Amino acid sequence: MADARNRLARESSPYLLLHAENPVDWYPWGEEAFARAREEDKPIFLSVGYSTCYWCHVMERECFSNSEIARQMNEGFVSIKLDREERPDLDEVYMAATQLITRSGGWPNSLFLTHDLKPFFAGTYFPPRDGLGRPGFPRVLAALREAWELRRDEVHDQAEEVAEAMREQLGAGTATGSLPEPGLGEETQTALAQRFDRTFGGFGRAPKFPSPSNLFFLLDRAGEGDGPAREMLLKTLEGMAQGGIHDHLGGGFHRYSTDAEWLVPHFEKMLYDNASLAMLYAEAAPLAPGAGFEGVARSVLAFVLRELTGEEGGFLSAIDAETEGHEGAYYTWTREELEALLPVEDRGLFTSVYGLDGAPTFEADRYVLHLAEPLAEMARAHGLSEADLRARLEPGRRALFEAREKRPRPLVDDKVLADWNGLMIEAMARGGDRLGERAYVEAARRAAAFVLTRLRDPEGGTLLHAWRGGRARIPAFLDDYAFLISGLLALRAVTGEEHWQAEATRLAAEQDRRLGDPPGGYFAAGQDPRLLFRAKPAYDGAVASGNGVAALNLTQLGRLTGDPSYLSRAEGVLGAFGRAMSAMPLAHVSLVRAWHRWGNTPRAPVPAPAASLVTAGLEDTARDVVEVSGQLTAGTGPWRPFVVELAIRPGWHLNAHPASLPSLVATSLGPVLGQVRGLRYPAGEPFGPTAEPISVYRGRVALEGEIEPPAGGAPSLELTYQACDETRCLPPVTRLVRLR
Repeated sequence: MADARNRLARESSPYLLLHAENPVDWYPWGEEAFARAREEDKPIFLSVGYSTCYWCHVMERECFSNSEIARQMNEGFVSIKLDREERPDLDEVYMAATQLITRSGGWPNSLFLTHDLKPFFAGTYFPPRDGLGRPGFPRVLAALREAWELRRDEVHDQAEEVAEAMREQLGAGTATGSLPEPGLGEETQTALAQRFDRTFGGFGRAPKFPSPSNLFFLLDRAGEGDGPAREMLLKTLEGMAQGGIHDHLGGGFHRYSTDAEWLVPHFEKMLYDNASLAMLYAEAAPLAPGAGFEGVARSVLAFVLRELTGEEGGFLSAIDAETEGHEGAYYTWTREELEALLPVEDRGLFTSVYGLDGAPTFEADRYVLHLAEPLAEMARAHGLSEADLRARLEPGRRALFEAREKRPRPLVDDKVLADWNGLMIEAMARGGDRLGERAYVEAARRAAAFVLTRLRDPEGGTLLHAWRGGRARIPAFLDDYAFLISGLLALRAVTGEEHWQAEATRLAAEQDRRLGDPPGGYFAAGQDPRLLFRAKPAYDGAVASGNGVAALNLTQLGRLTGDPSYLSRAEGVLGAFGRAMSAMPLAHVSLVRAWHRWGNTPRAPVPAPAASLVTAGLEDTARDVVEVSGQLTAGTGPWRPFVVELAIRPGWHLNAHPASLPSLVATSLGPVLGQVRGLRYPAGEPFGPTAEPISVYRGRVALEGEIEPPAGGAPSLELTYQACDETRCLPPVTRLVRLR
């Protein structure tokens, strides 16, 4: 019997493999398909989606599995199937086209292209037949085939107009310009406050997304003592933790909420969402003692280890929203199922706590678990401590979880992506240290080693984007570099292991070489003659923009190494998008964060003519000049006194705190893990032959303060200083100090 599968059977993408048995004569993206379209003079139908996309599955079942619709497609078009997660560069370009043509967007993304790959018609999901005022896919196919054959000039004119509009949109904000003016952070927060939902948290109306870039911005400002930022952050995190978007049985978060209350989710679970949210809950926990944020972070990371970690340590991409064609079937419950499974003695308590005692919350007869009120409030209402309430709920939770484990499971997209792994590496490292869980830090190490080893071009060593089934492919994109570098720097901060920073600097150089734009900023992808436009991503979406994260990384590398070229490159990124940031701050929140951090990073002074120039390798000398030790001292409360002792080699000195001149880098401490207060720096001693000597530290120096350690973990600080002798100054360095 002949193999009924099409060309997609040879692909590794789970999404493409889902279409391998369609009667459609599918091609993967590539020259084979383009050549056939030219030879047979047919337009190209491009279908873009991803494996956990619900409506992608619906269109596959209704249209692409239909033999009559497939006949129309095969006769009139050359059809290409594309996984957006494997080719985010193509997805960005063609989603821009769909948004321009239809004023909306989404997946599946359905486009019709000329032979030069320019779109002339687009849409998203098309039903198999006409209805509800929408044309069915057969009608669309017939109309576009007729237009191609009889009105070719009009088709090409339309394609040129769309291409020109795409060029303008994708090139927006990339002209080199000036940096934003002071006050942009306040403007950004004001704009967020105007969209903030003060009842349920989050921003805007339904559907409501986590929007982690906004929340990280608020976390930064809350950490600096901004009360309104703290209020918006905590209200949103509380709302999501209580809502149905949070999986209260298995941990982790679903993709987004279909309503404003965070109640009914779209049920797919994405690695990138869970990475960002685990970091946010772990980092925000000290801002809201008793809110249960640490428990939420633990449940997210435990879920990832249980369900989204491959055998070799790489993190898997996503879990589908549907089971056997029904969205949410794995996660929702009927009244009959609840009554059969919940222990009788606490059934009423369980159903009232988890919002199951009223009308069904999903579809006709199914319930989504959610907390009707904060757990602490419900404990008080029932005359229980929160610990006692959790203990009484646990048998019911366990019964439902065990029953759910026996259900048919949703599809897991098991490809490993470098960018999403970078996000989860950072989440595991930072969360593990904050929560005192070595297993999470070790998981970050394993994943980092896997990506750095297995997602590399065997010939040139270039980072690759995707891995599945023993095969890595597709040269890395900007997000791969940006998020992986950020994850490696987090590993360095948590473990103190310098080789992670060495890998980060190597990747930063590769990012510059492959994707850097000399006027400033980074392109999303390398050179590709089949890519219509080479975009420079600046907008935040479901994840932070690659250029925003790249600017944050460059600033961090500048602080760690003292190499001013990193800060110069960060300035180039920020300057490239400065006008766009000022005009639309909410679209560029990650860049606004980077601009603020860059602006608050100490700069190396310009050496005097008599001083020798700083050369490569002097950072190591600067480290050898000072021996550093840190320890917690007496105290048992949440705030622990600490002391950091510096032993400065004879003949050398450090600038005191505060520095005598604005151009000098002061010796300073800042938190890595844990909140810090009450920093105390000793007075310096005078140095210099002039009448106005500067203040410096020599010999032994003690810096003191108080820190609120992460739960169960070792608190960490960053020490910044610049070492000088009688004739020269070395580059400023930033060093990790673990408080023992």
